Amino acid sequence: MAPQGGDSKKRKAVTRGSPEADEVLLSDGGDDRFLLDGTISRSEDDSDEEEDDVYSIDGNSEEEDEDGSEDDIKSDEVPSEDEATSNGDVKSNGFGTAHTTEEEAEDEDLEALDYTVTEDANGNPRYVYNSINPVYDSDDSDAPATTNTIGNIPLSFYESYPHIGYDINGKKVSRPAKGEALDALLDSIDVPKGWTGLTDPSTGKPLELSQEELEVLKRIQMNEVPEEGYDPYPPTVEYFTGKTEVMPLSAAPEPKRRFAPSKHEAKRVMKIVRAIREGRILPYKPPAEQEEEDKDVKRYDIWANEAPRPDHPMNVPAPKLPPPGYGESYHPPPEYLPDRAEKKAWDEADEEDRDQDFLPTDHDSLRKVPGYDRFIKEKFERCLDLYLAPRVRRSKLNIDPESLLPKLPSPDELKPFPTGCGIVYKGHEGRVRSVAVDPSGTLIASGGDDGTVRVWGLRDGDHRWSVKLGTDEAVNVVRWRPGTDTRVLAAAIGEELYIIVPQLVAAEREGPGAEITDRSHDIVDAGWVYAASNNTSGPSKKEPAAQWIRPASTRLQDAGVLVKITLRKTIKVISWHRRGEYFATVSPQGQTHAVAVHTLSKHLTQLPFRRLKGLAQSAQFHPSKPVFFVATQRTIRSYDLSKQELLKTIQPGARWISSFDVHPGGDNLIVGSYDKRLLWHDLDLSMRPYKTLRYHKKAIRAVRFHQGGLPLFADASDDGSLQIFHGKVVGDLMENATIVPLKVLRGHQVRKELGVMDVDWHPREPWCVSAGADGTCRLWK
Repeated sequence: MAPQGGDSKKRKAVTRGSPEADEVLLSDGGDDRFLLDGTISRSEDDSDEEEDDVYSIDGNSEEEDEDGSEDDIKSDEVPSEDEATSNGDVKSNGFGTAHTTEEEAEDEDLEALDYTVTEDANGNPRYVYNSINPVYDSDDSDAPATTNTIGNIPLSFYESYPHIGYDINGKKVSRPAKGEALDALLDSIDVPKGWTGLTDPSTGKPLELSQEELEVLKRIQMNEVPEEGYDPYPPTVEYFTGKTEVMPLSAAPEPKRRFAPSKHEAKRVMKIVRAIREGRILPYKPPAEQEEEDKDVKRYDIWANEAPRPDHPMNVPAPKLPPPGYGESYHPPPEYLPDRAEKKAWDEADEEDRDQDFLPTDHDSLRKVPGYDRFIKEKFERCLDLYLAPRVRRSKLNIDPESLLPKLPSPDELKPFPTGCGIVYKGHEGRVRSVAVDPSGTLIASGGDDGTVRVWGLRDGDHRWSVKLGTDEAVNVVRWRPGTDTRVLAAAIGEELYIIVPQLVAAEREGPGAEITDRSHDIVDAGWVYAASNNTSGPSKKEPAAQWIRPASTRLQDAGVLVKITLRKTIKVISWHRRGEYFATVSPQGQTHAVAVHTLSKHLTQLPFRRLKGLAQSAQFHPSKPVFFVATQRTIRSYDLSKQELLKTIQPGARWISSFDVHPGGDNLIVGSYDKRLLWHDLDLSMRPYKTLRYHKKAIRAVRFHQGGLPLFADASDDGSLQIFHGKVVGDLMENATIVPLKVLRGHQVRKELGVMDVDWHPREPWCVSAGADGTCRLWK
């Protein structure tokens, strides 16, 4: 109860049972009255004024008689402080009474009050009520609590004031203090949860986001629905129903115009009547009963969908049977009846060779005509004709197959090239396995199964020189040393390699020929001096790769055989370096010593490969670079001799490589294989073949480029022929090589499945020399 002014104080107690018990009439001595619902407590601000008494009314009487009667308590009957202190307050509930102290009653009264009593400016009491917390779901429950109530007034108006607005009670909202730079740095380091780095314009304080706002931002970043529980796909609301309404939309009676005859309907009826009269519309007939067909018997009408179409070149109608002739009549003319010879010939001939399937027969009347024995067969053939007949005539592309081939120049425009056999060199017994033309272009060296090396005059075919190196084994390969200043020949028989300076006839031993022979001796003999100087240190424990010795036979020395080199396996290939200082040998049966490189001026042999992948077949030096090519059964590898590393691995795709040769330009090479293929490789283009040529029926034994500048190359095959090609290579990388087959040279005979064994070109002229299994060498020009 609020304090009352004046001398008099009134208190009215009302019983719990009456509805007016919850209403207390308060008076301050004047005419103003306040009807309060609830309890009254002392103001916290007026707690220091102890002279004012505070009374609490909770709807129960402070005093209750035992018989349940209620008496009004007057103001002069209120007990004093001493009595209240000694006796205590009495509280009554529905079951009994309880005595409490004055302090406990005062605390309970303060907790029950919902307002505070203060004094206004005139000294009168002022009641400040607490804010109401609504317990219902208000529309403003989601609105943020606004602490600053200045409305839409910009905060810039308050820049010169220490406050930034007013709260709901009218008090000034002070401007928040701003820290120093160090405090701002510490705040930026210790970032609280919800920190944004922004300032709230309404309060001037740092703007921090709540946990719910952070969750909303997180959902927005993840492309999710911001509000939890929101269904983006609600069930479809059927605005229109598909049910047919029974009742009409309108109950208006039908207009009279709907019962008047319609002119439009009369026209449609007359149109139908006219169609019935003309027969375009037939009356309904019930479908006729059809017999059930056997499901096991399938019938096909291939012309069922054939519609009559006008005659057109693209339309092919069903073929018709030819009309019967006079011969098919039961009473044909006499000239159509066959005689006995014709009947005998028709009976003896096969059915496919007969002109007609029947013989004309004469009958007196149609009743005497017997049954036709070929009736079923002819009907079956007729069905086949209909089945296999084309439905539509399709125009085929009339393309000449030759037009699809690339346009190549005519061979007559690519001359000169060898076209026929000029000279045949005979003298070997058995096969001639190798042939070579000397750098000067005047001599030919050949080696065969008879173990003999022979030298021939190229232009005249004379036999100039020969030496027999062995009797049990064949001379597999002979090769001249490059350079016109010397005349050195390397020949391999079995595991032995001979360095020879041929002693020609007396006419060439004098003049320039004698100088060439002496220079050749000096180059070969210089290696003995170098070998003797290196052997002074003592014998080496390591076994040498090859032995360089002089031939023991005086006959060989007199014939010009200067050096004998002994390897470990049979030598099949000899390849000279362009300077003539080095030459390589290939022994396919060797493993680590399959490829050997020899130095002529030092009489030294080196084994460049410790282990070679595959079975070595051939080896070649690059014509201008320090690059070494080694061919195995399926691949060709190029090595850099200066860096001692692998450069490329060429994959021709052949099953077994027989030989290969490098173009004088160094960027292209040709590969021959035992599977009858000739492959052209462009090293700048790809590791795969640029062209694959198949012109031979048997294996290709040898391939060779022309080294004198002419765009020619040739291959030799076991079918006894040589194929001459035009191979033009230009320096432009945008233009590919031009390969044209020119001529097939035939002349060698095939002996024991072997044909042409080797081929070589003249250094300057468009001539080539071949060695055959028939024991002859041939010059083609």
